[in-house]
Order: sequence, then C-alpha cells, then structure tokens
Amino acid sequence: MSGMVQIALAEDATEAEEIQALLEDAGIESEVQSADESDSLKVFVAEDAVEAAQDVIEPATDSDETVTEL
Repeated sequence: MSGMVQIALAEDATEAEEIQALLEDAGIESEVQSADESDSLKVFVAEDAVEAAQDVIEPATDSDETVTEL
C-alpha cells in the first residue's frame, strides 16, 4: 500500500470540498487535513495517484489562484 502525498492546499473547507469532488469524479480517493495556518486545508491522495490527481486539478486551478499546488 502506498503512502499519502499532499497535492494541494485549499484556502478553506469549500475549496477543499471542490477539489475532493473533482478527484472523486475522476475515481481518485482523497483525504483532507487541517493545515497549520488559518482555515487552510491540505488535500492528500495516494502516492500512486499523484500524477492523475494533478492532471485533474491543474485545469481547475489555472483559473482559480487560491489553490496552491505542491
């Protein structure tokens, strides 16, 4: 089983849910954890799904500068 890798940092819960919905629609499971600063949330996927997850969220985040990809 592979480990979890952070793929994005959402500014708030709504943004994290939007990212998770995109990933779920693509068949990619994800987890969300609190970040140290403010209301930010870290979005994680399985290590073997990182490339596919980035392909899913990149088009969505190109127009939304509030998501920070890692």
